[in-house]
Amino acid sequence: MARPQIVLASTSRYRRELLLRLRLEFDVQAPAVDEAALAGERPRETALRLALAKARAVHAMRPDCVVIGSDQVAELDGAALAKPLEHAAALAQLELMQGRDVVFHTALAVVGPGAAAEQIDDVPTIVHMRMWPRAALDRYLRVDQPYDCAGAAKIESLGIALVDRVQSDDPTALVGLPLIRLSAMLAAAGVPVLPTS
Repeated sequence: MARPQIVLASTSRYRRELLLRLRLEFDVQAPAVDEAALAGERPRETALRLALAKARAVHAMRPDCVVIGSDQVAELDGAALAKPLEHAAALAQLELMQGRDVVFHTALAVVGPGAAAEQIDDVPTIVHMRMWPRAALDRYLRVDQPYDCAGAAKIESLGIALVDRVQSDDPTALVGLPLIRLSAMLAAAGVPVLPTS
């Protein structure tokens, strides 16, 4: 019996690069999902809902496939930190986060191979940020330009210098796709990363 095709329901280059590490063949398809948070929704709930919505949206078009959806929401004091999109907003975010713990909820959903097969989980990462002068934060932003990243820092790049410590069960979760949890989910969906035969 042939293995089902894997589809990544994301156009994020970060997620695509992470999934390539597993050396599995996969397609990429953009999900048509409104990523706005719902009124009164907590950051973890937003991440879980959106990860599942993305996977379901693509699975509806590719029902014979195993579809991976993921979403990440950064949380500070119970409130979500949006992607800053521009320099001033990113600088304000970094200043707000200094010396504090930020929780990055990286939700993961695997849907298929069948309409009833759904798995979903959140892999949180606690990041304690260092204190830096405003001028250093400004210089960092001009180098890395992390305007498409919640929390305004690329941990896989120079943004690592902004961090004092990280606490997580999966080192890839913070970048956007928790590969340890994903490997287990794929195995449960009939697509083991390391087949035994």
